Amino acid sequence: MTVDLDGRSLTLEQAEAIADGARCRLTPDAKARVRASRKVVEDACADGKQVYGVNTGFGHLARVRIADDKLEELQLNLIRSHCAGVGEPLPERTVRAILALRANCLVRGHSGLRLETVERLCAMLRHRIHPVIPSQGSVGASGDLAPLAHLALTLIGEGEVFHDGRRTSAAKALRKAGLKPLQLRAKEGLALINGTQVMSAIGLQALLSAERLCAAADLIGAMSLEALLGSHRAFDRRIHDARAQPGQRTSAANLRKLLRGSGIEKSHSDCGRVQDCYSLRCIPQVHGAVRDALAYVRGVLEREVNASTDNPMVFVESGELVSGGNFHGQPVSVALDHLGTAVCSLATISERRVERLVNPDLSRLPAFLAHDPGLHSGFMIAQVTAAALVSENKILAHPASVDTIPTSAAKEDHVSMGTHAARKAARIVSHVRTVLAIEAMCACQALDMLSPLKAARAVEAARRALRRRVPHLARDRVLSGDIADTEALIESGALRRAAEKVCGELR
Repeated sequence: MTVDLDGRSLTLEQAEAIADGARCRLTPDAKARVRASRKVVEDACADGKQVYGVNTGFGHLARVRIADDKLEELQLNLIRSHCAGVGEPLPERTVRAILALRANCLVRGHSGLRLETVERLCAMLRHRIHPVIPSQGSVGASGDLAPLAHLALTLIGEGEVFHDGRRTSAAKALRKAGLKPLQLRAKEGLALINGTQVMSAIGLQALLSAERLCAAADLIGAMSLEALLGSHRAFDRRIHDARAQPGQRTSAANLRKLLRGSGIEKSHSDCGRVQDCYSLRCIPQVHGAVRDALAYVRGVLEREVNASTDNPMVFVESGELVSGGNFHGQPVSVALDHLGTAVCSLATISERRVERLVNPDLSRLPAFLAHDPGLHSGFMIAQVTAAALVSENKILAHPASVDTIPTSAAKEDHVSMGTHAARKAARIVSHVRTVLAIEAMCACQALDMLSPLKAARAVEAARRALRRRVPHLARDRVLSGDIADTEALIESGALRRAAEKVCGELR
C-alpha cells in the first residue's frame, strides 16, 4: 500500500497504515507547492529582508540579525541545540506516524523547505530508518520542538535511529540505504521542528485504539449481561430514540444485535427482577457518551493532520512570510485530554461488571468464578488488577491542558502540554484494553459455568473465539499471559469479528 501525501486529504487510518509499514509519496501538486514556497524564502534572503527564523535568532533571540554567511550554520545550531529530549524513545510505529504527518504538513506549501528535504522524510519511511525520539521534553509550544529536533538531527546524519531492528547511528543507516546527509538551508531547520506532529501522532494512535475498544466494550458488556442473567429490555430502540444521543443509540443497536437468540434470557424470563444494576442497564448511555466524545476528538485530529503548523508561514500568493502561532498545541491538547477522561468510563463500568461476576453476593455464580473456592482463588486478583488500573486512570485523567509554564525567557509564556495529554491518553487507552480483557475472561468463565444454557448466538461465537486462545480456568494458574492473549484478541479485532460473523457488523 502506498499513501499519497497532498497536505489536504490524509486520513487517520492512512496515517496508521503508514505507521504499520505502508509507504508514502508526494503528489505532483504537493511538489509544486513546495517548490513555490521555497522560492518565496529564497527571494526574501536575496532581498535582504529581516525574517524571523530565516536570518534572525529564535525565541527571545529573535531580535538578533544573523549574517548571510551564517544562515546555514544558524539552522544547524538550531537543530543541535534543541536536541535536549529525555526519557524512553517513542515506539518505532509512532515515529513512522510522526514522519508521515510532518511530511504531510510541509507539502501544504506554507513552510518554505526544498523539495529534497521533504522527500527525505518519505525516504526514511521507505528504508525503515526510524529516528530515536525521546518521549519527554516537549511542552507543546512552539510545537514539539525537542522531539522533532531529534528527528531532524538524523536527516543531517547525526543522532541515532532504529534500522533493521537495531539501534544504530544515523550516519551508518543513511550510508547503508545509499542516502547522503542533508545540508540544511535557510529556514529548513526551523520548518522541520515547528509543529504538533508528535502529539498528533501519539494522539491519533490512541484515538483509533479507543474507537476499536468502543465496539469491543459493547460486545464484552453483552457477554457479562448474559452471564449475569441480565434483562434485554433496557436496550429497546424506543428508549434510546427518545433521548437521541447518537453514541447511545449506536451502542444500544449493537447490543440488540449481539443479544439475539439468547437461550439464557428465556431461562429467566419470569424471574421477577424488575430492572438491573446500572453497569448492565446503562451500558448504552455510558459507552455511548464515550463514542460521542471520541467523535469530537476525531474531528480535531482529522483537521490537525492536514494543517500547517509552521512559523513563520509562507504565503506564495503575496510572497510574504508572516509570523503567527499555529504551532501552539492547545486544540490538540484539549481534545486529547477529552479522549483520556472520556475513555476512562469504559474501564470504570467494566470493572463494576467484573465485580458482579466474581462476587457471589451479587450473582448466582461461585465465588471468584472458581470451581472449588477456598482451595482455588479463581479471578480474585484479576479483579484487583482491574481496580488498580481504573484507579490509576483516575490519576492520569487529570487534564494536562490546564497546565502551563513560561519558557524561552517568557517569550513562550503560555504552552499547551499537548504531548503530555497525548502520552497520558495512550496510557489510559492501554489500561482500558486490559480491564476489558479481564472482563471478557470473567464473562467467558461464567458463561461456561452456566452450561448447558446457551447465550445469544453472537456472544457464544465470541466465547468460542476466546476459548481457542485462552482455556477455561479449571484450577488456579498464572493469569498474566491469559490477560495479554485476550488483549491481543481485542486489539486485533478477532473477538469482534467472531461475533460479527453471526450478528452482522457492529458500529
